[in-house]
Amino acid sequence: MSTKNPPPQDEPVRLPVVAIVGRPNVGKSALFNRILGRRLAIVHEECGVTRDRVMAQAAWQDRPFELVDTGGLTEFDRTATRGQIAAETRQQTEVAIEDATVAILVVDTEAGVTALDEEVARLLHRKGVQAVVAVNKCDSPKRDDQPPVFDRLGFPVFGVSALHNRGIEELMTHVAARIPAVAVAVVSAPLRVAVVGRPNVGKSSFVNRLLRTPRMIVSDVPGTTRDSVDIPFSIGSGPTARRYVLTDTAGLRRLGKVDNSVEKFSVFRAEKSVRNADVVVLMLDAAQGPTSQDKTIADRVQQEHKGCVFVVNKWDLMTESSQREYREALSRAVPFLKWVPVVFVSAATGFNMRRSLDAIDLVAAQIQTELPTTVLNRAITEAAERVQAPMVGGKRFRVYYATQIGTKPIRIALFVNDPKRLTDAYREFLVHTLRRRFGLDGCPIVLVPRVRPRTPRHFGGESPDRSD
Repeated sequence: MSTKNPPPQDEPVRLPVVAIVGRPNVGKSALFNRILGRRLAIVHEECGVTRDRVMAQAAWQDRPFELVDTGGLTEFDRTATRGQIAAETRQQTEVAIEDATVAILVVDTEAGVTALDEEVARLLHRKGVQAVVAVNKCDSPKRDDQPPVFDRLGFPVFGVSALHNRGIEELMTHVAARIPAVAVAVVSAPLRVAVVGRPNVGKSSFVNRLLRTPRMIVSDVPGTTRDSVDIPFSIGSGPTARRYVLTDTAGLRRLGKVDNSVEKFSVFRAEKSVRNADVVVLMLDAAQGPTSQDKTIADRVQQEHKGCVFVVNKWDLMTESSQREYREALSRAVPFLKWVPVVFVSAATGFNMRRSLDAIDLVAAQIQTELPTTVLNRAITEAAERVQAPMVGGKRFRVYYATQIGTKPIRIALFVNDPKRLTDAYREFLVHTLRRRFGLDGCPIVLVPRVRPRTPRHFGGESPDRSD
């Protein structure tokens, strides 16, 4: 019998990393999407669209790996603000290179070898990373004889066209042979947590503080984050660890105020992240108070039936207002989300970050709650006996019994005499009753009225009306 201790089965296996690097506008994001087999990174002719690391799990020839798209490495601008973003983009890229098992250096066959290509190649040699050169935009056979000029970069060279899917098979066969085979255990899909809000409220700073690492680029310039960036994230450890995918999103603005196509793509991605999320962290700026755009974003979260946590950032800047006053203002602005927990934090100082993490974890647990049918029916019975439904068209709405039919969000089927008689006010009363009874703060509850079965049991203390 072996005396070696097996690796813990509750910890995720770390996948090999394949990092795509290079200067701006050579097609890194297009190649990322092509290898991944779906459009995840934003592709646009404008330079510098990708800034943060965009990561996704991929596989080639049964070799799973983490694929990373990075921002373009470029010279610093003379302006301090653009220089800051460029410097942080470079830092993010260097981190990806240090983590990489293999790096793919993307260059442009039309431009030839540039000084920046040589600078990136020197960086890869200095870091000692296995690398290949993908000469992009070899869109036709007549361009296949151009890649050898890139041999001077010191890595194997492959002519490819990310746009037309040429040469990708040869490139990735070479890459796959240089990454170790990893057995990935099948685990349940992690919950998705999207951090959303208006531009410049501190979403990326909040994510960095949660992760305790400068994972996202932070700048005072609104719109610094463009892609929706997914980051694996865990709370706790061992068998009880809760695993999430944390998504930092671009700031949500009214499309009428968005003045270029890249920003529009960013807004669309952020909206899609809300649709795909299980829990939404809606971030507000403490100094500005709840705005009309915050209300619009909150309304979208409600319409999508997402678990939600309000995080009021920059609380360290508040000296006069109290948390109670802010809660009251928020309640007036978004009365339809009074059931959402509110946490006041400072991503800059770390104030209340632990509490925000607890709130996210709590809501994530609530949206997966399974309510026992007997207890659920008892709660509905008591509610119907306490407050009768109003008369609609001369007849009263009646619930015969209820059963839970889903989670994330909690969905409850109500078997009733006539679904059309369920008024919005009585629906809200029933939801409020269930939320208070089961402590479902931050958790949406969706009632699905259905016509009663043939042999009904009814709630409300009255005999079934056969004329219904």
